[in-house]
Amino acid sequence: MGKTKSLIEKILVEIARVLLGATFIFSGFVKSIDPLGTAYKVQDYLTSFGFSDLLYLSLPISIILCAGELCLGIFMLFGLYRKWTSRLLFLVMLFMTPLTLYLAIANPVKDCGCFGDALIITNWETFFKNIVLMACSVATLLWYERITNLFTGKFYWLVSLYIIICGIVFCIYNTSNEPMIDFRPYKIGADIPKLMTVEGDKAPVYENTFIYEKDGVKKEFTEDNYPWEDSTWVFVDRYNKIIKEGEEPVIHDFSINRLYLNRQKTKIEAEEDITNEVLTDTNYTFLMIAYSLPEMRINNLGNFEDVNNYAKDYGYKFYCLTSSPRDTILSQENKNITNFDYCLTDERTLKTITRSNPGLLLIKNGVIINKWGDKDVPEERMLNKPIEKLSVGHPEKDNFPNTRDVTKIILLFFVPLVIVKILDALLYHRKSVAPTEIKEPEENKN
Repeated sequence: MGKTKSLIEKILVEIARVLLGATFIFSGFVKSIDPLGTAYKVQDYLTSFGFSDLLYLSLPISIILCAGELCLGIFMLFGLYRKWTSRLLFLVMLFMTPLTLYLAIANPVKDCGCFGDALIITNWETFFKNIVLMACSVATLLWYERITNLFTGKFYWLVSLYIIICGIVFCIYNTSNEPMIDFRPYKIGADIPKLMTVEGDKAPVYENTFIYEKDGVKKEFTEDNYPWEDSTWVFVDRYNKIIKEGEEPVIHDFSINRLYLNRQKTKIEAEEDITNEVLTDTNYTFLMIAYSLPEMRINNLGNFEDVNNYAKDYGYKFYCLTSSPRDTILSQENKNITNFDYCLTDERTLKTITRSNPGLLLIKNGVIINKWGDKDVPEERMLNKPIEKLSVGHPEKDNFPNTRDVTKIILLFFVPLVIVKILDALLYHRKSVAPTEIKEPEENKN
């Protein structure tokens, strides 16, 4: 009976350990490759909970969360410091489970962002996922000594330090580079107009509802029966009422409002919505993305000006999309004359398109042909032919995922661990004892 119970506990704790470790590693990794995206989600949380004064901490919080989640997952999967890893994971789930229940009920943010842009799930799905992980954390907390450890206690400190350093460095590196795997709607090959629509039978159906008041009584009407000819009814308000649930388009806030500056760059003479014109243009169009002009990195601004000149020489359009206020645009252009054609676009949309400020997008027929962060924008010497004759106009069709970069990261991370494992096996070969008899001093200190 005792052996059967021990075997059941061993099976349960190993299943729990794999589920916990794999989930935390996946969640931590997909957020670590895009820490700026996670920082934007942190800003949503801080704003929703009334902590707008702490927005400047969003990036440090993002790095801590991403690296911490990734490292905890690896610790659990490798069986490092089993007692303390189990305790920490239990505390994390003890905090996150009620929080996600509140998010599911109150819905202050659209989605929790637990898997970044790689996997969008609802707040209720997140809560149910956390219920399972909470049960797993309880199992590992109770039976942590039965968790298989891949290294002996002699190498715990070295492996742990290596994992933590790698996690932090990986996150910091990705703050200044575009995500190596692009999970966003605006990845290379994306058809923007197509992603802005859904099939007719799958789209939600809304109905305009009008509120009128008469003799102190308010009543709702539809477009078919509202009393537009009866002056005794006074219009109060109008809202859209959903009458059929459906799918929302993947892209729903993309618009380009062009600004026409006078010759002296001192005022804006006119504005025009050119969204449809840009998305239906059969020629190539360059879109410079700079959500904030004052915060824009200017080290490589000259390359953007070269691309702008190249576009004019070969008959391509070049627009600078920003969400900066109009007076800021005028001030910035007077400080540093670039002769860009400026356009206004939603800030969140620009931050989603590229994490770099500025970045560059190449589109044709509304399809994203290529995109670059500010450090990777083509230099003048590379722009010596029409775009269709250049390699930058024909990137790899399948840019998801970037297998080469991912393979490099995996090798760079795991090769040293394999070497340490070999040394561990050679220098501190384990004795043939039952898992419950293995004692590491580091795990049994209170």
